[in-house]
Amino acid sequence: MDLNDLRKSIDDVDDSILDLLNKRAHLVTEVGRFKTKANQNFYVPTRERAIFERLQARNKGPFTQVAVERVFREIISASLALERPLRVAYLGPPATFTHGATIAQFGNSASLLPERTIPMVFEEVESGRANYGVIPIENSNEGAVTHTLDRFMESDLQIVAENYQEISHDLLSKSGEMHQIRRIYSHPQAIEQCRKWLEARCPEIPIQEVSSTAQAAQMVSEDEDSAAIASSAAARTYGLKTVAPAIEDHHYNFTRFLVVGKHTPERTGRDKTSVLFSFSDQPGILSRMLEPFRKRDLNLAKIESRPVKRKAWEYVFYLDIEGHISDEATGGAIEDLREFCNLVKVLGSYPRAR
Repeated sequence: MDLNDLRKSIDDVDDSILDLLNKRAHLVTEVGRFKTKANQNFYVPTRERAIFERLQARNKGPFTQVAVERVFREIISASLALERPLRVAYLGPPATFTHGATIAQFGNSASLLPERTIPMVFEEVESGRANYGVIPIENSNEGAVTHTLDRFMESDLQIVAENYQEISHDLLSKSGEMHQIRRIYSHPQAIEQCRKWLEARCPEIPIQEVSSTAQAAQMVSEDEDSAAIASSAAARTYGLKTVAPAIEDHHYNFTRFLVVGKHTPERTGRDKTSVLFSFSDQPGILSRMLEPFRKRDLNLAKIESRPVKRKAWEYVFYLDIEGHISDEATGGAIEDLREFCNLVKVLGSYPRAR
């Protein structure tokens, strides 16, 4: 086959893909009608998980497993838009890492709504103006995002999904030249994650904190003498050049993001349950709290404490358990907690991120 023959074969395959996509779209439209009649949720993370796992198990290459998920993420996103366009609030502005996590979860066909603060993301979903919200919960280097934990104490929203995003910070400017930089902007957490690099290479340049890495990039796009610590996506969005790539001090750097909504996903067999609880301080109480999970051989993926702001020296605990609330062991352990806790609040059971 010569080059023209190969291109003709590719065109034939593309035509077949297009026909199959439209065939899938017709089927998805029928599914949407059934869901509307039955008043069912249009976004079902457990169904998405099953689709990705089935296709990746069937995939023989050379298309990579990551590419399979990315392509089908966009197909599913476009399909959901046919059923009912999803409105998803996230901690903005555009080109933040939360924006990237939102696209990774919902694709580009969802209607994405940037919000200035984590409470505003919750409020958009609680009011019904958004179907779902995406917020950060913890970073592998910096720990928990306390604003998210605090908001869960007041909200009735459920966690319906999670995903992890690798975090890499670039130093960006309009010129791409280090000698022109007179000040650096970024989010406090990004600055802290790059502290050693900054101290070693530009110790005399003042650093100013702003509300997000994307805001820093936006400000730098209007200032020839400044630089931003932000993502490569922010560089593309705001027309900046890379002064130095990957300046984070620890390159194994991930942030976990949560999707919040108003329903609990079905059990998949590979789930996680998040719980808030508090109790009166007494000798041995922490050991007693862990006992219901130990005797059932349940793995605790995370435990975090936060002060109760209305009363000094009292704490609320955030716990991630491997298992679904409908599992006998998980549900039983949580019921045991209720016997000696002042508060037990299940935040959601949802598929564990792969």
